Amino acid sequence: MTDSNKNTILVDPVMVHPEACEAPNNQRNGEGFFQLLKYLIVGVLFGIIFVKAEIISWFRIQEMFRLDSFHMYGVIGSAIVVGMISIQVIKRLNIKTLAGEMVVISDKVFNRGQIYGGLIFGLGWALTGACPGPLFAQIGSGFMAVIVTLLSAVVGTWTYGYFREKLPH
Repeated sequence: MTDSNKNTILVDPVMVHPEACEAPNNQRNGEGFFQLLKYLIVGVLFGIIFVKAEIISWFRIQEMFRLDSFHMYGVIGSAIVVGMISIQVIKRLNIKTLAGEMVVISDKVFNRGQIYGGLIFGLGWALTGACPGPLFAQIGSGFMAVIVTLLSAVVGTWTYGYFREKLPH
């Protein structure tokens, strides 16, 4: 909004985020142990769904990258559609969080670093048969060799954070 008399920009205080990051956390109250327990329960249920849907299967992931099966493309495609519909419902109905806070979804800006990052991510996914989400479900299912992949993901994330300012964005 612009004030025509003074040529200043008026800002809605609800829309301003204190942090200068892409996904700020404006949580008002801290969460105790029992409040955090809900995340553990949802995570375990999510892991069970991953296992039952076979989306943590190294074989299924390799099938996807060899273009031998539609299974993973169907899972990923349906997740994209559900996500798109959910975002539109949240925006159009102005849905708030359980704490009554406004949900702010900012527009994303494309840059060439996303191409490089996507290629590196895809190569790692194809080579290891795992992406970050299913890593924990794979370890929980007893595939202990995946711990190497998890440690590699942590080292890669740390390395990116260290060199972030020097990388193309």
